[in-house]
Amino acid sequence: MATNALDQTRRMLSLVTYLRERPGARVADVARAFGITEEQLIADLDVLPLCGTSFRGGDLLDIDTDGDRIWWHNPDDVAAPLRIAADEATALLVAARAVATLPGLRESDRQALLRATAKLEAAAGEAAGASSRLSVTFESEGGVFAEVDRAISERRRLWLRYYSPARDELTEREVDPIRLFAVGHTYMEAWCRHSEARRTFRLDRVAEIRLLDERADPPPVELRDLSEGLVQPSAEDPEVVVEVGPGGRWVAEYYPHDSAEELPEGGLRITLRTPDPASLRRLALRLGRDGRIVSPPELAESARRAAREALAGYGE
Repeated sequence: MATNALDQTRRMLSLVTYLRERPGARVADVARAFGITEEQLIADLDVLPLCGTSFRGGDLLDIDTDGDRIWWHNPDDVAAPLRIAADEATALLVAARAVATLPGLRESDRQALLRATAKLEAAAGEAAGASSRLSVTFESEGGVFAEVDRAISERRRLWLRYYSPARDELTEREVDPIRLFAVGHTYMEAWCRHSEARRTFRLDRVAEIRLLDERADPPPVELRDLSEGLVQPSAEDPEVVVEVGPGGRWVAEYYPHDSAEELPEGGLRITLRTPDPASLRRLALRLGRDGRIVSPPELAESARRAAREALAGYGE
């Protein structure tokens, strides 16, 4: 079942109330009550202990599970009347006002947030005045996130201009969004109408996005288990070793890898696996003097040959 960030937030808020009233609830019963898989429930339970009534790390939700039952060890502590300091009130007000300005936020959510902000301002007193002198500017990913979230909620198609690092180019696509998720970065999983296949798009690589009037209608797909990471190379995939200088350290961010060892003078020795090693020739050409393929030898030679041919073309 596809979900989005706001739906997950609502579910987790409801989950807190549900668990408080049902100590020792069974995982299977709770998952069934919320209409989610047990794996999704466990993922929510992994996040809840990071939440609580203090920004300083105290009074967090002490919730855990043995895989069969769910135990909340401090419900009475967390249920005590909330007292927040001036700096906490300021941070909450600044964040709330910033989120309320996000494009694509559903109007009902915006109004609920504004009502909550007004109540917090009344309770904060002088801190509310201090917060009004601060503002937050979101990076472009925030606007992209809001548009994708809105498209999922309204079941509408999206048009993208998307940067593909593998091809080092911007492409235009129409996609039917399926879900948002975060694995290090924030991603959208969608059905790409250009390739007629499921694709994953990293939000900070979306150069431009537009909500279309066409109804999104992705074919039924089984959602992948991302608990082990976004890209899960097979142990049987060939191993490739790439050495890069300081100017090529970005490779470790853009390419999933097994290891990245520091080299003298700020370089990296990156070991990765891929079912198609030949696809890394383009990477070697992009790196130029900032890196080289070390192994396997035949791939290294192929990259050098491609570089020589490219240079010969410029000579002609």
